[in-house]
Amino acid sequence: MKKIEDFFVPWLKGIPMYISPHIELAWKDSSLHRMMSNENPLPPAKSVLEAIEKYAKMGNFYADQGLICRNKIAELNGLADADNVLIGNGSSEVYDMVWRSFIAAGAGEEVIQHTPCFGIYKLRCEVNGGKLVSVPMKLENKKFVFDPDGIIKAITPKTKIIVVANPNNPTANFMPEEGFRKIAQTGIPFVVDEAYIEFAGYGKSMVKLIKEFPNVMITRTMSKAYGLAGLRFGYLLAAKEVIKQISGTLIPWNVSTITLWACYAAFNDQAALKERVDFNNQQVKWISDELSKIPGLTVFESYGNYMLFDGTDAGIVGKELVDYILKTKKLILRNQEDIYGRNGWFRITISIKEDNKNFVEGVKEYVAKIKK
Repeated sequence: MKKIEDFFVPWLKGIPMYISPHIELAWKDSSLHRMMSNENPLPPAKSVLEAIEKYAKMGNFYADQGLICRNKIAELNGLADADNVLIGNGSSEVYDMVWRSFIAAGAGEEVIQHTPCFGIYKLRCEVNGGKLVSVPMKLENKKFVFDPDGIIKAITPKTKIIVVANPNNPTANFMPEEGFRKIAQTGIPFVVDEAYIEFAGYGKSMVKLIKEFPNVMITRTMSKAYGLAGLRFGYLLAAKEVIKQISGTLIPWNVSTITLWACYAAFNDQAALKERVDFNNQQVKWISDELSKIPGLTVFESYGNYMLFDGTDAGIVGKELVDYILKTKKLILRNQEDIYGRNGWFRITISIKEDNKNFVEGVKEYVAKIKK
């Protein structure tokens, strides 16, 4: 008799459940402060909380397909109507639906990503039986530079998806529009991840390319600027025929009644969004100004609610600094793997003012300690 493991699809074997150790740690020890998962430190707006309370009382009913919310999203993005919008249980589910729509599992079909980047692209590629191709960004004069030509050179007959973040996570920068157009012109399904676009404004969005290139798709989330990570809501913007086909993969009632109406309330409360964006951008500037004073520490310009640092030239070992601040300041930061032959990388999520101040003090204390 065959063993149960013999029945699993071969590309799934050995892939573990996705776990974020830093998030598990934060929930396990409430004395620790979160500066690691690109969450919004401000709680949901009053309008959102009111919607949650109202629709929690209707939790005995199935949700509809979110037409009102989807129409609002289309309106905010200059698209025709709800048929240009697909919604998911976070943008992570949206990626899963897109990947499943284009990748023939087990056929060696490829997804091209631009690294360093969001780990979910890799995870959903492998689970769906695809092959991941990573094209590194360039590091020039202490700045990350997108390489659209490198992405295009990596295309093979098996390339089914190209994904690029705008702005990128964790480098927090934008690719010039010309680069997006170059890639779009290949005709290959092109996913542009705009999880953090609200911090810089929709003027930086590539949503306009949807009307020119039916292969362009934009993903967004309510987890970042809107501060609703725990409610799980993401969406896809694309041409109607693309949305119609990808919607065939959608699990019925994948977004709860509470989440749908809470997010609809958030979309209608642009004043609350502006408050969160303004707070974040002010804190990014303050942290940048303070830490740029440390000789040798590279502070990368950020267009998100996170910041990337390279302390190699200041003598900072990134992993050691993260551990030091956890122990001395009770702040959970985020490790960044050693890349480009450098080991001084670390990154943070913008938090409340007190946490941000303690973080800056912790970095200064660590640098003074290693200089002794």
